[in-house]
Amino acid sequence: MAATLCAKLLPKQGWLPLTQSVRHGSKAVTRHRKPVHFLKQKLLAVTQYIPPTRVIPPGAFPSDASRAPTKESDLVLLMRKDLQKVFQDCRMLAVVQNNASNAEDMLLLKNRLHKHNIFIKFFPNQVVRSFLQDGIYSNMTPLFFGPTVLIVCKEPKVKEMLKTLRSSPQMTLMGACIDNTLLSPQGVLSYSKLPSVSVIQGELVSGLTMLTSHTASMLQQHPAHLSALLQQYVKQQSPDGAAEEAPPKAEEAT
Repeated sequence: MAATLCAKLLPKQGWLPLTQSVRHGSKAVTRHRKPVHFLKQKLLAVTQYIPPTRVIPPGAFPSDASRAPTKESDLVLLMRKDLQKVFQDCRMLAVVQNNASNAEDMLLLKNRLHKHNIFIKFFPNQVVRSFLQDGIYSNMTPLFFGPTVLIVCKEPKVKEMLKTLRSSPQMTLMGACIDNTLLSPQGVLSYSKLPSVSVIQGELVSGLTMLTSHTASMLQQHPAHLSALLQQYVKQQSPDGAAEEAPPKAEEAT
């Protein structure tokens, strides 16, 4: 019995099943959308639904004139007031761009500038631009873009500022306003080469003193000598005197 069952269940050698599963590769997609006929396209375009424009009744929304202007915060007003005081009290206002300077370098720069009574002020660019927009310093508005700081001083100590900025390569001078005059970086460098006001005043006083001392020494001489000098001066200034002096020079030349 068992032998007959095994003979029936087990396949014979060389026997193949009637159905075999064959695995095929992926086939290309052959179903493509057919192009719409142009008459159908025209019909769809003509019969397309166009919703009507929504008519807003007048007075449904408040007008722009009736809207109240946005009020600035108290912090912005305080910064504007401080900025106005800085522009009034300081004669030198330099705009410097901060190129990835860390806190330690900024603190070191502050200490070096503070030795010359030069200070660094931080103001948001939006506040500075709104302050400069309608004022006499409106030409400085393009300088305030990106991370910028304001270097201020009550006296135009340009040499000290440039010498200190050379030790901080991260700080780039964009321009400055000195004595209500807007200067480029090259103009600031040229301004630093000018002599100080005290030196110019000393030169002026020394020149005036020399002239007055020379005049006083001439007045202290004998009146006859002084009159002779004045006559000689009058004769040289008159055309007749110049004509009389010309022939002897011609004779000497011959």
